[in-house]
Amino acid sequence: MPERTSLEAKAVVLVHGGFVDGSGWQGVYNILRKNGYAVAIVQNRTISLADDVATTRRVIAAQNGPVILVGHSYGGAVITAAGNDPKVAGLVYITAFAPDKGESVSTLIKDPPPGAPIPPILAPQDGYLLLDNTKFAASFAADVPAEKAAFMADSQVPWGVEALSGRISEPAWKSKPSWCLIATDDKMIPPPAQRFMAQRAGSSVAEAAGSHAIYVSQPKAVAAIIEKAALAVKAAAN
Repeated sequence: MPERTSLEAKAVVLVHGGFVDGSGWQGVYNILRKNGYAVAIVQNRTISLADDVATTRRVIAAQNGPVILVGHSYGGAVITAAGNDPKVAGLVYITAFAPDKGESVSTLIKDPPPGAPIPPILAPQDGYLLLDNTKFAASFAADVPAEKAAFMADSQVPWGVEALSGRISEPAWKSKPSWCLIATDDKMIPPPAQRFMAQRAGSSVAEAAGSHAIYVSQPKAVAAIIEKAALAVKAAAN
């Protein structure tokens, strides 16, 4: 059964994915802060999963009371591990990976279904990955204004191959309630794969037309599912 808390979860911790940093959460952050939530944004180095989980747990530890832990893309793998922290009351996956025990991002993407878009990931350099700048907008941020998408492409954070290979030992979604927002126009993680992972995790699912960068382009939709999770956790505790 999902763990319960006697307090309302008013703290939200946001975890970014690969190729980006935490600044893309600003729109979501602004909405949640306006609505009375305490919001912290994790800045992971995305070098290894273990390091990112440790960084995320330090941010969780700094929060007052129960936490809603939110992950975008690769951040979903991070919260699947870090979410076992006893302060975490619920998990929210934003067009994200939700690996099972023994899985990694690498195992989840190794056999894409026929016809699925292939992300324009360049050959690794010194153990790090980047997306082709010229194809970044179409693949990652198709509904983000062109100027901002270009900035995101040119400010990419190299994603460590080791981070993709980090395997989950105990998925937090097996003991914590979870929610999932699926971006139906995602060209990085196929929506059918997202639906499969959400169903497997028993997540409450919402869908919205949007790109992989829906957390940037549609902060209201993202904030709405986070607030839904927070309210559900409160209701379950009463």
